[in-house]
Amino acid sequence: MEQLNTIKELINQGNVEQAILQLDEILQTDFPEKDEAYYLRGNAYRKQSNWQQALNNYQYAIDLNPNSPARQARNMVMDILNFFHKDMYNQ
Repeated sequence: MEQLNTIKELINQGNVEQAILQLDEILQTDFPEKDEAYYLRGNAYRKQSNWQQALNNYQYAIDLNPNSPARQARNMVMDILNFFHKDMYNQ
């Protein structure tokens, strides 16, 4: 859990690349809180505007834990993408 708190801080401080590298390492192990790690990696990718990777990671978190906050985050990203997509037709 302490590792995840450190990673949350990295994301909040804008050190997204570092956070993703650490999450990649964690997710290759038998880490018990993988749903939280996927959720955080989704947040990191969202900060980079890497929407597809964010959605994929949120979905992994939801698959592991249907009550994950990743469900709400995924819905918000979908709302953002749908909004921008609709605007493309209004130019």
